[in-house]
Amino acid sequence: MESQESINYNRIAKAIAHIKANFREQPSLDEIAERVHLSPYHFQRMFKEWAGISPKKFLQYTSVQHAKKVLDESKTSLFDVAMETGLSGTSRLHDLFISIEGMTPGEYKNEGENLNINYSYAQSPFGLVVIASTEKGLCHVSFTNDEEKGLYELKKQFPKATYHQRVDQTQVNALMVFANDWSQISEIKLHLKGTDFQLKVWESLLKIPKGQLSTYGTIADMINKPKASRAVGTAIGSNPIAYLIPCHRVIQASGNLGGYRWDSNRKTAIIGWEAAQVQ
Repeated sequence: MESQESINYNRIAKAIAHIKANFREQPSLDEIAERVHLSPYHFQRMFKEWAGISPKKFLQYTSVQHAKKVLDESKTSLFDVAMETGLSGTSRLHDLFISIEGMTPGEYKNEGENLNINYSYAQSPFGLVVIASTEKGLCHVSFTNDEEKGLYELKKQFPKATYHQRVDQTQVNALMVFANDWSQISEIKLHLKGTDFQLKVWESLLKIPKGQLSTYGTIADMINKPKASRAVGTAIGSNPIAYLIPCHRVIQASGNLGGYRWDSNRKTAIIGWEAAQVQ
């Protein structure tokens, strides 16, 4: 049976989809509430509980105009900001010491043979996640609408690994990033299967502060591959660690939010949620 939290997320996701499709008309609270079959009062309350702000304010954070505004304001300093670790504020992901370790050439080639992987499921503010870890660190975090499908996607990544449905401290620690208070979170180690190029791209994403946005071209510049925007986009699209490696913070240079491996509506929701937390 679908949990109430999941039902609420789906309602909010549907509301966000309507906002995205109709932001130029600035839909009213009543209109959006009707779309998700709630009274305006209950919808407003649920939305504020979920996102921390009103639907109207959320629209300002997630519209194309806001994305362009963020990019315009960051034009002269985005590169410098991105290169910082963000230790100045507790609201940024970079308060955490996240380190990426690439799998050995042998681990990369043998598709996870002799690799023991623990996995479990958990609810997040953005829906169900499947999270997996090896003895070296976190290897997979993805949003999913179905446990079986989520496990299938994990096993596609490491088809020869041995799997155990087990919650371990690595997973518990990583899931704490969705809480507002990160003061108790220890170092997070990521154990990733990727090419050298992919690892460089994923490491660069860690340097985008919470509440800020970057572009594919900027990421290409950061890794000294200014002509590789398309390859950067492909690497970002194959990011195996949802949210912790914040590929959702990368949008098109035009200001359009673009696609997302785990649903574009979820990307919109995360960007708006993070903006609300920073504000």
